[in-house]
Amino acid sequence: MSVRRVMGIETEYGVSEPGAPDANPMLMSGQVVNAYAQPLGNRAGRARWDYEDEAPLRDARGFEMSRALADASQLTDEEDPTLANVILTNGARLYVDHAHPEYSSPEVMSPRDAIRWDKAGERIMDAAVRSIAASPGLSPVNLYKNNTDGKGSSYGTHENYLMSRATPFADIVRHLVPFFVSRQVFCGQGRVGIGQQSESAGYQLTQRADFFEVEVGLETTLKRPIVNTRDEPHASADKYRRLHVIIGDANLAEVATLLKMGTTSLVLSMVEDRALHRDLTVDRPVQALRAVSHDPSLKGLVTLRDGTKLTAVQLQWAYLEQARAYVDDRFGQDADADTVEVLDRWESVLTRLERDPMLCVRELDWVAKLSLLQGFRDREGLEWDHPRLGLIDVQYTDVRPEKGLYHRLVARDRVERLIGDDAVASAVEDPPEDTRAYFRGRCLAKYGKDVAAASWDSVIFDIPGRDSLQRIPMLEPARGGRDVVGALIDASDTAEELMAALAAR
Repeated sequence: MSVRRVMGIETEYGVSEPGAPDANPMLMSGQVVNAYAQPLGNRAGRARWDYEDEAPLRDARGFEMSRALADASQLTDEEDPTLANVILTNGARLYVDHAHPEYSSPEVMSPRDAIRWDKAGERIMDAAVRSIAASPGLSPVNLYKNNTDGKGSSYGTHENYLMSRATPFADIVRHLVPFFVSRQVFCGQGRVGIGQQSESAGYQLTQRADFFEVEVGLETTLKRPIVNTRDEPHASADKYRRLHVIIGDANLAEVATLLKMGTTSLVLSMVEDRALHRDLTVDRPVQALRAVSHDPSLKGLVTLRDGTKLTAVQLQWAYLEQARAYVDDRFGQDADADTVEVLDRWESVLTRLERDPMLCVRELDWVAKLSLLQGFRDREGLEWDHPRLGLIDVQYTDVRPEKGLYHRLVARDRVERLIGDDAVASAVEDPPEDTRAYFRGRCLAKYGKDVAAASWDSVIFDIPGRDSLQRIPMLEPARGGRDVVGALIDASDTAEELMAALAAR
């Protein structure tokens, strides 16, 4: 009944080698992961990823796709020993996915923590880039926190939300499709070019909208759906569903991330509690998704199935009004601070977007990027099809603080920050303290040489003198935090002592 729930962000980073457009992206991505992992030694180099509970072809609609029919990109449950794949002490996973280095954040419980550990991923990627640049014999690699190269390729930023298995999936689809179509107004990163290959000149709200082709589906790289049906909970399957959201952009602006994660979590709470009473079903949602993205004026109308016509901002107002009533009804003045912050931010941003989107230039990526581009266009007299604008688009997302245009805005206090630098720096090494990521991360940090493997829902130890591997299941993602296991880990000098202490509980 709030924005607080188990959540996380997965980001595939764009990768390139300066001056070498034909460089092998798999090789570059592997170099990125290894460049960061090698200095960690046993804390990252030994533990492999455990694929036992992966089920990428299980569909939430009640069936499982045949492996013979699946695209190779969907078979993420098969280990490829040639690809770099490490688990970090902050509870995250860093690996090569679909020819991109991917940082999958640890599980967190709040939108602000989602920002914190997502920003830690940016720091990790920057460190990898610098390590490669300092390594004799290796060509430099650049990384970009974006979702398309502007030439037809798209790569994902996925959100994950744990929710009740009892919620009918049809209800999830019915309420989330209009929400996803319209939430672009505050969580798009912005993009130069219209169409998958930027075949038309212009500017749009999002990196990803042009790459979605169907309303509902299992795929993530082909026929991308607005609502993904992958049913892989990484938790007790009889209790939980992990909603895998593939339609979001990679955000650098912290307020945009707060709104993306917080509003989505709150809408899911309303879906679970059957508290959404207005039918906002959109007519032709894929076309509407693209039309909203292609309209930075935010004046275009979305047609609902009942014939009502609303702007995307008005559609978001319809969700916000129901969310206000929902929280007031269940909490009143006792609503938690995270929920209050998201509601207030949501209302403030929608109010200003209706008046003039540029009023949100300090908070939203697509507005901040548009402001930079428009200023450059005005100074140089450029049309939207000029290639220099595409370069600025990419440069906005460079992970290096001295190169990335977003980071330059931060340095000049032109974007709003929510998480301090010290908090982000500590999240590079330390896990969240209120989810099972704490147990995973602390075990890697303290007993790294004895951790044989790990996954989201287990840690596997190889204890000297024992005949078999010791698996510690973690099927309750909100357990395993500092309050539950912190004292045990602090008191256990070895993995064997930890096993004994856990067995005695």
